[in-house]
Amino acid sequence: MGHFENDNKNAIPEKERMTAVKAEDFMTKQFIGGEWRTGRSNRILEDRNPYTGELILTIQGASREDLDDAYKAAARAQPEWEQTPMPAKQALFDRLLQTLAEHKDMIVNWLIRESGSTYIKANIEFDAAYGNAKEAATFITRSAGNIRPSIFEGKENFIYRKPKGVVGIIGPWNFPFHLTMRSLAPALALGNAAVIKPASDTPVTSGLLLARIFELAGFPKGLVNVVVGRGSEIGDDFVTHPIPKLISFTGSTEVGSRVGELAGRHIKEVALELGGNNPFIVLPDADVRQAAKAAIFGKFNHNGQVCMAINKIILHESIYDAFVNEYVKLVEKLKTGDPSDPDTHIGPLINADQVTRIQQDLQESIAMGAKVLVQGSVRGCLMEPVVLADVTLDMPIVKNEIFGPVACIMKVSSEEEAIRAANDTIYGLSAAVFTKDLYHGMQVAKKIQSGMVHVNDSPINDEPHVPFGGEKASGVGRFNAEWAIDKFTTVKWIGVQSGEAAFPF
Repeated sequence: MGHFENDNKNAIPEKERMTAVKAEDFMTKQFIGGEWRTGRSNRILEDRNPYTGELILTIQGASREDLDDAYKAAARAQPEWEQTPMPAKQALFDRLLQTLAEHKDMIVNWLIRESGSTYIKANIEFDAAYGNAKEAATFITRSAGNIRPSIFEGKENFIYRKPKGVVGIIGPWNFPFHLTMRSLAPALALGNAAVIKPASDTPVTSGLLLARIFELAGFPKGLVNVVVGRGSEIGDDFVTHPIPKLISFTGSTEVGSRVGELAGRHIKEVALELGGNNPFIVLPDADVRQAAKAAIFGKFNHNGQVCMAINKIILHESIYDAFVNEYVKLVEKLKTGDPSDPDTHIGPLINADQVTRIQQDLQESIAMGAKVLVQGSVRGCLMEPVVLADVTLDMPIVKNEIFGPVACIMKVSSEEEAIRAANDTIYGLSAAVFTKDLYHGMQVAKKIQSGMVHVNDSPINDEPHVPFGGEKASGVGRFNAEWAIDKFTTVKWIGVQSGEAAFPF
């Protein structure tokens, strides 16, 4: 076989591009080796709209045999893809960006329908995914080795950067399209092939839809594979299969810990972006109104179902009342309801189990003394915003990752107390500090045990050219830019001796 040529032989004809992606038949199949086929498990997965409860579609699950086929298809496709000339790869990524732009409305609608994303959040997510794909396209020319001198006479050391080979990607349900793309696009740009296991709650937007987009863009068969199945049936095998060299997982710390444990047993590398318990500190000199606005977005974007969402708002006592008054007024203006309505701020949680979990922590915390400032009602998977004051670090609604529309406010008497409260968690993903003294804000940020801290901004932040990741139980490794290049590649040392080497025997 020769290199993949820089032509359109793999691309779906232009006249078919718009109609092909609208057909839902492919969304009930597995995507293995460039073919859409029915899974061989005897288990059926139901995909439901979290707002209406309607059954969107059913999918025959993937079996272990399907998973094995997917990994083998990726392994067959990867060596030729690695050797494909840069212009051909760049042309495919250009078509990928074009295909994404052409189908933005469809992607946004699927995010609303399947993940309960509001119209606002779905558009933010699309833009983030597009930005990640655009940044990843630059990796084709940015993956560089180097030459090092040798301590031995007549020798040179060449360090080459090579793709890992095959990458396994486990997608999440909260930002399903973006966070799967965040691993998939860099993996491919750097010469890898991939197998995706999408979240069971969002099989289309965290897997099948991505496969279709890459198929429409003309990427070679076998580079992108998707197996939809229950974790109880194929989850462990997805990680322990001998072919993938790296497992990229975005999701809960509990499941991520299992992924890391299984991968470690089999000497596999992992990229883990896990849970968060993110503090939002407001110091005495802060602009209270701006801080409250940032805390609204940082808490209630996607109903709080964001790994970077605020878990505890920590206020200095001198500005406590002013902030709370402003914050409550803003919260009461938020609209809860149909996520397809462009004016809606709060849509449904992903499923009823999440509502039950949050309500249990909420009621227990109220019983422990938390004061209810805003009491939202619950209708199905819709949960209106709740604001609690006088919370303490031992309350479950503060100690646990909320992942829902509950704002927890606590009062402190000093900056040192605020920092201690911020760091009193097993997590360390994102944080925010508000102060008019920017340099001092940076000094406070350095004391927070978190992979990312934002001064005078929301903790919900992501840019494709800066490192994304956490400390402690929030994960291992960093995504984006050169940090992604390092994660999705390996290095190889080739020493070249041009003279006669001297040996001791």
